[in-house]
Amino acid sequence: MISPLLNVLEPIQHAHGLPNACYINDIMYKSEQQQIFSDGWAAIGFGIDVPDSGCVKPLEFLGIPLLLTRTRDNVVKVFENVCRHRGMILVEKAARLNGPITCPYHAWSYDMEGHLRSTPHVGGADIHEHDDIACSSLSLNEVCSVVWRDVIFINLSGKAAPFDTVAKDLHERWSEFDKPLHFSGDDSLFSLTVDCNWKLAVENYCEAYHLPFIHPGLNSYSRLEDHYNILSHDSFAGQGSYVYKPQISDDGRSFPVFEGLPDKWDTAAEYCAFFPNVLFGVHKDHTYAILLIPTAQDKTTERVAIYYADEQACDDSYADMRAKNTAMWKDIFVEDIGVVEGMQKGRNAPSYDGGKFSPVMDCPTHHFHKWVASALLAEQNT
Repeated sequence: MISPLLNVLEPIQHAHGLPNACYINDIMYKSEQQQIFSDGWAAIGFGIDVPDSGCVKPLEFLGIPLLLTRTRDNVVKVFENVCRHRGMILVEKAARLNGPITCPYHAWSYDMEGHLRSTPHVGGADIHEHDDIACSSLSLNEVCSVVWRDVIFINLSGKAAPFDTVAKDLHERWSEFDKPLHFSGDDSLFSLTVDCNWKLAVENYCEAYHLPFIHPGLNSYSRLEDHYNILSHDSFAGQGSYVYKPQISDDGRSFPVFEGLPDKWDTAAEYCAFFPNVLFGVHKDHTYAILLIPTAQDKTTERVAIYYADEQACDDSYADMRAKNTAMWKDIFVEDIGVVEGMQKGRNAPSYDGGKFSPVMDCPTHHFHKWVASALLAEQNT
């Protein structure tokens, strides 16, 4: 496998794409789970998943049971969703708790910061303490986490570089959008299940080459020739449009915009894959994030949340426009499903060698392939 991966690192004129094994081989899938998702920063959820103090939400990532909490100080934390006593799952469904997180097995309980607070009958009937049970050393196992643009990122291994370092370049590129984001609720949130490897969703998102053929509606006002590639930094790649200006309202209304944006954002928009598994989009009046959650080698859940520039856009007076905006994006993302699922099926063709890149149109996709290949080769060389 080393030779095909080395070829991916060649200049785009000579490189092939990632080999089939990176999409259909169980060993490769497990390898990237460790090297890419565990050793790096991976997205697992949104801050809106735990909107208020006392909220908890269980989820599974790479087969690991995790628990999101929001503390009294409004801090999002991530823990392994298991009791330190006998490994029982603590929380089965999202809720807002009035009291502690209590294990349903033996009622050991934890606060939102993960500290063990009570151990009923641990020393015998009506004896709730024991010298050999030190609560201070039995807090929930916390996973290193950070929230950026309302996306919750984790580093399972604890080996990753600081998140601020990893995200520095994209943060600086979009510094004008470093402002509060406003979420209106379920009308701006949806999920799609796609029968493909997560990487194919990233590859497809990175480039505008497919717009005339897969997104004729989008291409009617944001044409292929109006796009440019974004690939100058290691942690992200994508494409932008100079002329993004859809008509959301029939009567000419528009959403309020972010304050202080340079003039270029009057019609510009950018779409970047932040590696490994977040797809961001920014516009003058709203942004979105798509989390790509791999649930199997050939299956991915896409969670999409849309945020607005101004709290006013979350009022009832904009409900019809929000619904239309959500429907527009959902239709666009649904149009991609047949493509990424078709590429997944194509990876079972034994003679397919990873494909030939267009040196002009496929630069962001090749950039992502190099990022993946470098991560996998680093593991093989250790």
